[in-house]
Amino acid sequence: MSGVKCLELPNEVFDGLKPFLFYFALVLAVVVIMLGLSYFLGQRKTAHHKNLPFESGIVSVGSAQFRISVHFYLPAILFIIFDLEVVFLFAWAVSVREAGWLGFIEISIFIFILIGALFYLWRIGALDWRTLTQKRELKTLSGPGGVTNKKEFKL
Repeated sequence: MSGVKCLELPNEVFDGLKPFLFYFALVLAVVVIMLGLSYFLGQRKTAHHKNLPFESGIVSVGSAQFRISVHFYLPAILFIIFDLEVVFLFAWAVSVREAGWLGFIEISIFIFILIGALFYLWRIGALDWRTLTQKRELKTLSGPGGVTNKKEFKL
C-alpha cells in the first residue's frame, strides 16, 4: 500500500494497560449496578414523617436543624492541612538515605514554608479559640479596674 503510513505502536504498550482498563471497567460496572439497583428497588414514598427527626419514642424538643458556628470549621480545616504534611515527612524519613543532601534541602524548604504558614495563622488569630463575644467580654473585664491582667491574657 502506498501513500500515508500509519504509526504503529507495539503491543507491549497496550499489554501494560490491560489491567488498568479491566479495573476501571469493573469499578464502573459495580457503580452502575449499585446505583441501578438502588433506583429500581428503593422506596419512593415522600411523606411528611420522613422529614421529621427520629427520637426513639421520645418527644422531640426544638428543631432538628441547628447551626454550628463557622468558627469551629477553621481550626478543623487547619488541623487536616497540617496533619497531611506529616505524611510527607514520614515518606521523606523512609527515603532519607536515598534522597541525600538534595532531599534534605527540599524537606528543609518544605518545613520552613510550614513554619511560616503556622506563624502567619498565629499572627492573624486563626488559632484563637475565643469567639468574638468572648473577646469583647474579656476586653470589658480587662483594664485598670478589671479583673484580668493584660500580661496574662492576650486580646
